[in-house]
Amino acid sequence: MREIVLDTETTGFDPDTGDRIVEIGAVELMNHLPTGRHFHVYINPERDMPADAFAVHGLSTEFLSDKPRFAEIASDFIDFIGDARLVIHNAAFDMKFLNAELRRVGHPTMPMSRALDTVAMARQKFPGAPVSLDALCRRWGIDNSNRTLHGALLDSELLAEVYLELIGGRQPDLVLVAEPVRTAEGPAAATQHRPRSARPAPLPPRITAAEREAHATFVARMGAKALWQRHVPAS
Repeated sequence: MREIVLDTETTGFDPDTGDRIVEIGAVELMNHLPTGRHFHVYINPERDMPADAFAVHGLSTEFLSDKPRFAEIASDFIDFIGDARLVIHNAAFDMKFLNAELRRVGHPTMPMSRALDTVAMARQKFPGAPVSLDALCRRWGIDNSNRTLHGALLDSELLAEVYLELIGGRQPDLVLVAEPVRTAEGPAAATQHRPRSARPAPLPPRITAAEREAHATFVARMGAKALWQRHVPAS
């Protein structure tokens, strides 16, 4: 199963009032594990950078002035994410911005159902506890010491580790159940559990001859009508 853990940085809180994406970071997971492939780009928002936003991510108007516009990277971004599920912290925020940018350049938008919101997952798992990315990193001892400012690629890499913990750690799909096998009648037949293999040699007895004799004497004293006698093998 292919998933993309994704984060964006923006000029503000609302694309409907003119805010734009200035950075996208995304890492690829396959069967919940990082593959090493990632997508990262800074984007010229074609507008100034508000001071409040600059304080969050440190991306200035001057720094972004020579970076590509979203229209220039849209195809590469769409190719990278493909049809994979998107794992996003506070998915509604990023999805609204991504869809606004896609709409602006004439690309189809993405349904919200495609995104898995790790904020919602964390709130369900830890009711009442802080669920910011930093708080979740502290909870699981994930090193976020390099996160002095928000950065889309670093945040997506940290979120990938948080997500793996949210779904049960490094082996979320490990299930300790008996392996079903098909009967000789073919795929349509019912499954049955694989029989345990026999020991190559029986275990040695763990009682002594004296203990066995004492037990036999005890059973004999119980009388012929004792239930235990039904299980004594005939001599």
